[in-house]
Amino acid sequence: MSHPYWVAFSSIVEKEVKRFLRIWPQTLLPPAITMVLYFVIFGNLIGSRIGQMGGFDYMEFIVPGLIMMSVITNSYGNVSSSFFSNKFQRSLEELLVAPVPNWIILSGFVIGGVARGIACGAIVMVLSLWFADLSVKHLWVTVSVTLLTAIVFSLAGLINAVYATKFDDVTIVPTFILTPLTYLGGVFYSVSLLPDFWQVVSHLNPVLYMVNTFRYGIIGVSDIPIGFAFVMLICFVLALGGWALYLLTTGRGLRT
Repeated sequence: MSHPYWVAFSSIVEKEVKRFLRIWPQTLLPPAITMVLYFVIFGNLIGSRIGQMGGFDYMEFIVPGLIMMSVITNSYGNVSSSFFSNKFQRSLEELLVAPVPNWIILSGFVIGGVARGIACGAIVMVLSLWFADLSVKHLWVTVSVTLLTAIVFSLAGLINAVYATKFDDVTIVPTFILTPLTYLGGVFYSVSLLPDFWQVVSHLNPVLYMVNTFRYGIIGVSDIPIGFAFVMLICFVLALGGWALYLLTTGRGLRT
């Protein structure tokens, strides 16, 4: 007989996964189309004029960043929209009063976000093979940084949904915070090209550690020490996980 906690956890995960698979034209197709446009415009058209970046063809250099950008936006968007929908429809209240620990609820939503983030990242990676000749240099680095990044932004999406009071609030953070951080996180350039002051500022951007670590896993180059990047990612997971669990435990912002 299955443990009640496992039944609750697997039910939440199954619901979250079925949700984004059921509406795949809205969840899986748009990231694929968007990234193909990035490959064509930035890789083929602009990249042919730039030449090399960090000793690699420009297309090969930006592909890891574009894959990671897809993981970030989709893991974040999945949890923020799903959790807020549950809160708005008041079905979340039924879940919170059930005899299930808050960490089970948190884990279920986060794994759902991780699943969508990795699915979109995998789709973009497959599409990138038509534009660049890629091979994974360090598999364990690639897999681990993808999982940690998806967890970080799934947790961030849940926190956003907790504080949101209307659907517009769910889109504010991705538009005014997440998108700038992503574009300034070294996706399209090496931070070593920046002046010293802006290199220091860039190191305050958490996306920089994710993009560079993933790039190291794919093509073997990074602007930052890989060990330090993993420490930062683990710190992000612990900090955001603790914050999200605190919000669920106190019930703050969970009533619309």
